Amino acid sequence: MDHQHLVPAAVLAAKNGVRFPNESKAYRSARDALLAEEIELRRHIERVAVQRRALPPGGKVTKDYRFEGVDGPIGFSELFADKETLVVYSYMFGPQRERPCPMCTSLLSAWDGEVPDMQQRVALAVVARSPLERLIAFKKERGWHHLPLYSDTTDEYSRDYHAIGKDGSDDAAFNVFTRRDGTIRHFWGGEMGGVTADPGEDPRGAPDLMPLWTVLDSTPEGRAPDWYPKLSY
Repeated sequence: MDHQHLVPAAVLAAKNGVRFPNESKAYRSARDALLAEEIELRRHIERVAVQRRALPPGGKVTKDYRFEGVDGPIGFSELFADKETLVVYSYMFGPQRERPCPMCTSLLSAWDGEVPDMQQRVALAVVARSPLERLIAFKKERGWHHLPLYSDTTDEYSRDYHAIGKDGSDDAAFNVFTRRDGTIRHFWGGEMGGVTADPGEDPRGAPDLMPLWTVLDSTPEGRAPDWYPKLSY
């Protein structure tokens, strides 16, 4: 996309023509201004995606990390199956936790139905440090159907790719790997956290991976600073 030759966002917003019953002129004026910002946001998201795709080759993955899956032990390279790209989400459900992280669980619940679509394009693995039996039991409790769960039996992958905190606790992590001409490399990983958060906001990536927040951001209440999803209500 040639961003230098795009029609100005305000011009596109003015052409929109959408009206809702009984709206005021003040509402329409403010809504058109907001629409222009939403168009700019969409364009910025695309610019960031283009910049991400243009990253130089990342670090080689020289270890064949070992995991336990429903079909038995599996190596890191096997997680790619027949795909050239592998997405790995590190789930905060380590052996020290009685129950998994509610935020991670909310995210993965939203992803579960998308897994068959994701797997048309990329390989996906959800990795946690709990024994596989605990992961499978919770998958059944939650009613998940498609998420491919793996136990990091050695903690080695989790430690190398920032899914373990300095105090040994779980951290969520989202990493993407490529396999090109037989060479596996790290392509991209989420790096937005506490030190990159703006004042008064929770640490989160952009775009946000959680559909929950996308929906709530469209409401007048927005993201309540004192509310987070729970495992049950």
